[in-house]
Parts: sequence; C-alpha cells; structure tokens
Amino acid sequence: MKSLLCAALGIFLCWTSLAAENAAGTGPSFKGPLGLQMYSLRFYAPSNFPAKLDKVREYGLKTIEGGPNRGTSLEEFFKELESRGIKLVSSGVDFERLKANPDAVVEQSKKLGVKYVMCAWIPHGKGQFSEKNAREAVAVFNVAGPKFKEAGIAFTYHCHGYEFQPFHEGTLFDLIVQETNPDSVFFELDVFWAQQGGADPAKLLEKYGSRFKLMHVKDLRKGAAKNFTGGAPDEDSVPVGQGEVDWKAVLSAAERAHVEHYFIEDEAKQAADQIPKTLRYLETLRW
Repeated sequence: MKSLLCAALGIFLCWTSLAAENAAGTGPSFKGPLGLQMYSLRFYAPSNFPAKLDKVREYGLKTIEGGPNRGTSLEEFFKELESRGIKLVSSGVDFERLKANPDAVVEQSKKLGVKYVMCAWIPHGKGQFSEKNAREAVAVFNVAGPKFKEAGIAFTYHCHGYEFQPFHEGTLFDLIVQETNPDSVFFELDVFWAQQGGADPAKLLEKYGSRFKLMHVKDLRKGAAKNFTGGAPDEDSVPVGQGEVDWKAVLSAAERAHVEHYFIEDEAKQAADQIPKTLRYLETLRW
C-alpha cells in the first residue's frame, strides 16, 4: 500500500510540475512565450479596462501587447497590471508621430517600460501601397530604429497584407526588409495578414529568420478572399487551428527563427469566446 501511495504521489508531483512548466497556450511543441494583443478584446467590456485585464488573467496569460486606455494615467494603468500579475511587454507606435518626432515616441515607450514597440500601418491614402510608400517607411524606420535600440527597445514593423504585392523579383515587403538596418529594424509577423496578402508565413520566417522578433498568432478563415487592401471582415478571424494556416509549419519555423514573443490576436466580434479555443489548440499541437 505504501509503495502504491508513493507511486501515486510521484505521478501527482510530476503532473503538477509539468502544469507549472507549461504556461497557458503552450504544450509539447509550442513553448511561447505567449501573451495577448489587447485589440482582441475591443468588443469585450469596451469601456472597462480592468474587466479586460480580468479576462486576460482568466485565460492564464501574463503578458500583453497594447497600452493604457485614453483617460487612464500610467500610474493607474500599471497598478491594474500589477494587481493581476500581468506585464506589458510591447506597445504600438503611430507612423506619423514616428516620422515627425521619433525622440518623443521613444521617450513615451520608455515610460511604458516595454521591451518591444511595433508600428502596424504605413499610411498610403486610398490608393494601392506603392514603392514610394515603402521607401518612405524605410527612411523613417532607419532613423527611428537606432534611437529605440539605444533605449534598449526593439523596434518592429507589423506587416498588414498590402506589402506582399509583387515588386521586381519579390514583393514590397522584401524591399522593406532588405533596405532597413538589420541591427535596429525588426518585424512582427502577423500570420493572418501575411496569409491574407498571399504570402507564405512559414517561408517568410525561413527567409528572414531573426529579423522577426514578434508574432501575432491569428488564423484566417478557410476560403477567405485574398487582397492587398490591409482590410478584411471581422468574421475572417477564426480560432487558431480552424482556419487555413499550416500552424505546424509556421510555429516550427518560428522556433528555428528564434521569435522572441508571441501574442494571440483575434479580430472577430466573438474573440473573447474564441481565444480559449486557440489556447487549447496550441496546448495540444505537435510537430
């Protein structure tokens, strides 16, 4: 009887150790680190930021990408995060502000204490994203990148689909990567938008490796329309594993590329209910 109890205790301790080791959304193959892009909860308790953070904690996630709501002081913001054991590791920066006053944007990012910043949109009017737009962005990023690096922050550009239109032997995204400083300008791969823009996310990771520091883990509905607009219906965002992305290929390539942090992003109106499905899928995924 004693030996059986000891064996049972051993199994229990092993299980609890594994449970502690495997954070939410991680499993036998995918190890994260994984957080949540707070845009995912824009339809959930829209004006109640503490309720959104409660949801993050309910998911078991401990890191976020985002920033304080308008009208919320930094002191209040960090107090809410700290009380829930959540850490802000990445925030967004506006292209026009980055272009006009990169030093001010760097100072604001330092106040947020983030390790990464991401710019998610290059303005290009109502027309098609062009080589001119891409080269303007290259110039802005090459000025801002070193300033962020000096502050101990990694600057990343978040792809949005329109950059994958053909250009010479490649795409405009290739142009942006190749013309930016590899030591101070990095990228956040939004898997949904890369797929929606006609690119192969796994091949992008294989091609550019450690230039990708961050990833938005987001799936595209099977049969969704492909285009270069940078826009898509909310319902095209589905739980990870239920769309058309080959996640085994993408996440194994991301592991080889040494992606440093992952964020679930879900743009569907029902994202709050879809996110647990994404977590469960990632926890069982094997490659």
